[in-house]
Amino acid sequence: MHSTRRTLLSALGIAGALALTATACSSAGEGEDAGEGLSIVATTTQIGDVTRTIAGDDVNLTQLLQPGASAHGFDPTPASLQALGQADAIVLNGAGLEDWLAPVLESSGFDGVMIDASEGLALSGDLEDHDDHGEDDHGHDHDADPHLWTDPANVIAMAETIGDQLAQLDEGSAATISENTDDYVEQLEALQHWMGEAFEQVPVEDRLLVTSHDSFHYLAEAYDIEVVGSLLPSFDDNAEVSAAAIDRLVADIRGTGARAIFSESQLPADLANTIAAEADVEVYSGEESLFTDSLGAEGSPGETYIGSQIHNTRLMVEAWGGGEAPELPDVLQ
Repeated sequence: MHSTRRTLLSALGIAGALALTATACSSAGEGEDAGEGLSIVATTTQIGDVTRTIAGDDVNLTQLLQPGASAHGFDPTPASLQALGQADAIVLNGAGLEDWLAPVLESSGFDGVMIDASEGLALSGDLEDHDDHGEDDHGHDHDADPHLWTDPANVIAMAETIGDQLAQLDEGSAATISENTDDYVEQLEALQHWMGEAFEQVPVEDRLLVTSHDSFHYLAEAYDIEVVGSLLPSFDDNAEVSAAAIDRLVADIRGTGARAIFSESQLPADLANTIAAEADVEVYSGEESLFTDSLGAEGSPGETYIGSQIHNTRLMVEAWGGGEAPELPDVLQ
C-alpha cells in the first residue's frame, strides 16, 4: 500500500487550541441528583457512546469530550474534575490517544478503576517513519495509530472489554450489562459486514483516501483502502503542517489519481479547500465531512458510533464512484 511519509509532530504548545470547547457533560445532568448506580467517566465521544449503550440507564455517566472537540486535547472544568474525583471507574480509548489524561486524573484525585478499551488489540501505524518511539504503561507504542474505532472489528473487542469489566464492577447489574453487550456486538458485526459489502462496490484501485489528519490505518487495512495522505501528516489533529508536506501531498494526489479530499468534522476545512483547489479534486466538508476524532451533535448522522461509520462509509463509496451503499440490515435500521 502506497502512503506518504508521515511524521509525528509535537503538539504540546498548541494542544489546547481545539480543546477549549470541550466541557464535561453528565448523563444525570448538571445539578441533578445522581442515581444509585456506578459513577463512570468516559473520555471520548466514541467511548462514551459505547459505554452508555452497554451500561444502560442505571449508570451515572460523565463524558469528558463533547461532539466537535478534538480527542487529542482536553481542558478540564471544575465539573469534570469533580466527576473524576467521585468516579468508580474511567473508561478510555487508550493506545496513546489521551496523552492529556494523566495530569487531569492527578488533579482530580481519581482513585477508581481504569478500563483501557484498547487492551489486547494490535496497533498499527507507520512505525518505520519514526526514529524514536516509546511505550505507555500498557505496552502500546505512542507512534502507532490510536484511532482504533475506524475498524468496527476493533470496537467489537473494545465493547467486550468494557462490558466484562463493568460487569465485574457491578455484579448486581452484570446480567443486564452482559445482555446489552451481546446485543451491541450483534449490531457491530452487522455494521462490519455491511461496510465490507459497501466498499466492495468500489474497485480496489479507486479506494484512495485523503483526509484531514492521519487517522484511518485500521479502516484501510480492514477494507483494502489506500491511504494516499493527509493534510496534517500526524496522528494528532493539533499538529502543524509544512509547505513541503503540502507539496508532497499535492503530488501524491495527482500521481495516484485520488478523486477527493475528505475534511473531518472536528477541523476547519480551509486547508482542505486550498489543497483541493491546487490538486484539482473535489473536497467534502461541512455536512459531508467525515466523523473521525469526534462523533456528531445530537440529531446528526454521526450522533452515535454506528451512525458515524454508516455516514463515513456512504460518503466514501459515493465519492469514489461506487454509487449508493447497500441498504442497511434490519438490525441497523
